[in-house]
Amino acid sequence: MLKPRFDLLSLRKQSYDFFHFRAMNIILFSRKQVKHNPEQLRTILHEIERHNMDYVVNEDLAAVIESLTDIRIDASHLFSGKPQATGDDVMITYGGDGTLLEGVALLPAQNIPVVGINCGRLGYLTADDGEGIEELFSAIAERRLRYEERLMLTTEGMPQECLALNEICIHRYGASMISVETLINDNYVATYHGDGLVVATPTGSTAYSLSAGGPIVDPMCRCFVLSPIAPHNLTMRPVVIPDSSIVTLRISSRGGEAQLSADNHTYTLNDGAEVKVRLASKKVILAMPHNNTFYDTLREKMMWGVDKR
Repeated sequence: MLKPRFDLLSLRKQSYDFFHFRAMNIILFSRKQVKHNPEQLRTILHEIERHNMDYVVNEDLAAVIESLTDIRIDASHLFSGKPQATGDDVMITYGGDGTLLEGVALLPAQNIPVVGINCGRLGYLTADDGEGIEELFSAIAERRLRYEERLMLTTEGMPQECLALNEICIHRYGASMISVETLINDNYVATYHGDGLVVATPTGSTAYSLSAGGPIVDPMCRCFVLSPIAPHNLTMRPVVIPDSSIVTLRISSRGGEAQLSADNHTYTLNDGAEVKVRLASKKVILAMPHNNTFYDTLREKMMWGVDKR
């Protein structure tokens, strides 16, 4: 097995540092349901060729490329399932935040930075808007990529490991409400009656948690956010807790079942299930092209300061 050329554990959690690569391998990922732009696809593949990079493309995206352009992807450049790590990889996702989250789940190693090219709607995680593809690839080739190391959540008490960059959510299945008894480090907090509860990372504070009324958190903060979903008790409010916390969730469902979502993957829970949510040992490295900061993105996406009078 090839060893990475840098040790992720030795990296300090900070913004605006540099990744240094030698021979580059691009892992290009997208989904069929994305609204693909043929010219942008041509530009991406042209830039890969211009910078003499190697690359692999997931099969769904390769089929889209061949249907929308005159480019044919050789079988040697295809991957299905998880791609193989080479030790000098960058994953580029083409789509929205959902595409990036799905790409993260396919990473063959945790020291691979991920860059999102946004052709979706809002796009908090996909920092490139598709207008600066040439500059993006120049930054990759010239080793000018900045990065931010982002926390992930994991679960205990599930048949399989659940990892989430944005959030782990317990929510109702069907019309009946659920109750989520919640403990933090074995200290009872409350029982949330309603549609469910979101446990979000700082990265996920601008996703489902924000829709549920949670606060916006700088992604460099070391914390989690608990945000109740449509609580029956109107005094229930989001809570911010240290990322060293272990959150125990005990589910009671009138309908007999509930659901757990880890980003865009959903699992069924039985009435009475107990799940623990905690900080994962794995992290995600998000590359930040074009010198965009979290506040630049927030101001742009939220249209703060825009006067349309």
